[in-house]
Amino acid sequence: MNHNSGASEYKNSTFRMVIKRFRKHKLAVASLYFLSFITILAILAPIIAPYDPNKVSTAFSRPPSLKHWLGTDQIGRDMFSRLLYATRISLFVGFAATVISTFIGVILGLIAGYFGGVVDIIIMRITDTIMSFPYILLVLVAAAIFGPGLWNIILILGFVDWPGAARLVRGNVLSLRETNFVKGNVVAGMPNRYILFSEILPNTIGPVLVYATSVFAISILDESALSFLGMGVRPPTASLGNILNGAESITILTSKFWLWVPAGVLIILLVVSINFVGDALRDAIDPSAKE
Repeated sequence: MNHNSGASEYKNSTFRMVIKRFRKHKLAVASLYFLSFITILAILAPIIAPYDPNKVSTAFSRPPSLKHWLGTDQIGRDMFSRLLYATRISLFVGFAATVISTFIGVILGLIAGYFGGVVDIIIMRITDTIMSFPYILLVLVAAAIFGPGLWNIILILGFVDWPGAARLVRGNVLSLRETNFVKGNVVAGMPNRYILFSEILPNTIGPVLVYATSVFAISILDESALSFLGMGVRPPTASLGNILNGAESITILTSKFWLWVPAGVLIILLVVSINFVGDALRDAIDPSAKE
């Protein structure tokens, strides 16, 4: 009982130290507030949006006004409403793809690092094969094969991004496998499942979280790029990428800024904010970080 309470107290103190270090990064704290605010707006889009995002009207390409805060698009849809729903879709794609890729990478990394041998060789060769292809080319080819669509894009990004997580986790497991507490559990006859998920995984979760933030940012960018090219989320469903798709002509770029600037700025702010949070997490979790 004392051992459990001691371990719990140690984990709590470690968590508090991570929070303390994270708070020293003012930009990261501001970014976290911004991301939380945008996420809440996106979740509450059906309540906040003043119009149906797909409702067509006769107010074609109207500039921002009191009636339409961010103007209307070429077929009269309210841009503010579409931006709210687009943010919701893009954040969902980024989050879902990150969860899938991190889950696959963590499981395969744990198995490869802990069991080694033939299993490790097979998993690492598959990982190396996927990583040997240019990333954006692999995504584009997969999108061309499986076609556009929300779930297709999520699955493509999820299955393309896992090798990095697998290599990261495997490297941590190889070092943790030689520690006394893991060897003690092996000698005590504890099942592999317990050792992997109760002893090793908690000690690799920090680097995995940091890596996941970068995957989240990349997934949002990839969704935007694919949707811009017409290979991602299909209209009329709004995403940040396919909103930008409507700004291909010089006329729109130069004289109808409200059709592309808000979506473009929001993509930049989301990605930069996520990267700030990831950098601060890395510094906070790093045990060599100075207090």
